[in-house]
Amino acid sequence: MKIGVLSIQGAVSEHLKHLELCRVEAVPVKTIENLSEVSGLIIPGGESTTIGKLIEVYGLDGPIKERARNGTLAVFGTCAGMALMARDVADGSTDQPKLGLMNTIVKRNAFGRQKESFETGLDFKGLEHPLVAVFIRAPIILEAGDNVEILASLPEGIVAARQANLLATSFHPELTGDQRLHQLFVDICKAL
Repeated sequence: MKIGVLSIQGAVSEHLKHLELCRVEAVPVKTIENLSEVSGLIIPGGESTTIGKLIEVYGLDGPIKERARNGTLAVFGTCAGMALMARDVADGSTDQPKLGLMNTIVKRNAFGRQKESFETGLDFKGLEHPLVAVFIRAPIILEAGDNVEILASLPEGIVAARQANLLATSFHPELTGDQRLHQLFVDICKAL
């Protein structure tokens, strides 16, 4: 099984390393051909508007949406990736690029600017022990539809959720030594 990491912006190499530690073949994805070879796709952090526009430029938006909706592709969005996966972005522009895959409404930069970045221990549904979550200009989920399972929250809002073959976190699991969320995503991919 191959799992891809969208290689446009963000911590691509860190995600690839975590996937390799989960004993799957990890590949960078930048073309439709790369995308056609993978069972899952991680959309890393970065700047959501830029990533969204580049996904469109590379012609990946249509194939990602189609495969995610028909259940042949699992998608894991971290930070900006979570915003891209949302049905709506509360503080986005009218032409805000988004994949609209997950039944959520997201607010970008919910914790403030870069200087307000932080780490915290986080209880995560299904994990026996808390994980360290790294928040960098992170979004939150303001609203989650009935079909969205809330996996972790902070007082500011929802920071992790799952909807069938879709997983989203507002934090960066690739920036710690903990592979549990990448393993969860691998397990989602295996179940397709």
